[in-house]
Amino acid sequence: MQKRRRFKQELSLQERLNIWAKEVYDQASKLPPGPERDALLTKARQADVASHLDDWAQSPGLQPST
Repeated sequence: MQKRRRFKQELSLQERLNIWAKEVYDQASKLPPGPERDALLTKARQADVASHLDDWAQSPGLQPST
């Protein structure tokens, strides 16, 4: 069995998602309207939502279900 390579992320998931989403938004803004641009914008929106969900899940006010 292969040994798993592990490394510590320097940036949090939320930071990485925000950076990636900004890059994708910038790429999409340079494209003409069409399916490729729509696909990039959809991916960027999904990353933005994932970032907000991660923020919500990590919030101190979140209580475990009982």
